[in-house]
Amino acid sequence: MKIVFFGSSHFAVPALEVLIKSPHEVVCVVTQPDKKRGRHLHLSGTDIKNTAVAARLKVFQPEDVKSVESVDFLKRFGADVFVTAAYGQIFSQEVLDIPRIMPLNIHASLLPRYRGAAPINWAIINSDKKTGVSIMYVSLKMDSGPILLQKETLIKGGDTALTLEERLRVLGAGLLMEALKLIDAREYRLFDQDEDKAIFAPKLKKEDGLIQWHNHAAVIHDQIRGVLPWPGAFTSYRGKTLKVFKSSHLVFFTGHNPAPGEVVRADKHGIAVACGRGFLNLEELQFESGKRMSASDFVIGYKIKPGDVFVSPVV
Repeated sequence: MKIVFFGSSHFAVPALEVLIKSPHEVVCVVTQPDKKRGRHLHLSGTDIKNTAVAARLKVFQPEDVKSVESVDFLKRFGADVFVTAAYGQIFSQEVLDIPRIMPLNIHASLLPRYRGAAPINWAIINSDKKTGVSIMYVSLKMDSGPILLQKETLIKGGDTALTLEERLRVLGAGLLMEALKLIDAREYRLFDQDEDKAIFAPKLKKEDGLIQWHNHAAVIHDQIRGVLPWPGAFTSYRGKTLKVFKSSHLVFFTGHNPAPGEVVRADKHGIAVACGRGFLNLEELQFESGKRMSASDFVIGYKIKPGDVFVSPVV
């Protein structure tokens, strides 16, 4: 089949790679325009552009994929299927009507749970035990089209949004190939989503990383894992913003009743902090404008001790 692939982020790369190696023909790769990135703001392409260029594929980078010029350009390829994965632009019905068979999307959740921009993050933040990927028919309403295939995976206790994304992007690529095989053989079925079970996963905001120490320790632990790589979990210590990259949920009791945010232990094993319920062991931290370090090095470098207090800054 002839395929036009739409994608931009790291998540989409394995799907494009398996398509390149498959019997299908990738006739064009559509991705976001180059942007200035990094400390020196050099103009650079997306991960998908780099993959496509390395494979000598035709690349199209429209500012607006819905424009008349874009629609006319995409029609030239006579594509059977459009495949999208973390592309970053919204389609018009005119674009969706172009492929001869259907437009497909690889979405990193078990739809209808977690429609939207940050399904991986919210699955961890909300303490879900499992998630997965969905191959769906793309419709105008965001992530609401009928499902062709789904596959689930367990969320491990040590998973962060970064490690879970690595697993899901590979899972999605494999499931895409299964879906295309069914489509090519005309053996696929589409299943409507249950609108009553729809849950949304909006793009993260900076305040989503703010640690509220009155919450349960387990809730804060899942927040820390879920808001990576951005905005990252943060608190305030000695009037400065302190980022927390790694933690573990502790179960122990002290001889007094510490306030939420109070340090109850600080040693080579970490920094134990009282929460609304339970205790959280901070294991990897970074002061604003400082370097990322282990809690044991942080304790030595900043002389943190029991009785010190972390507070929730105003965002």
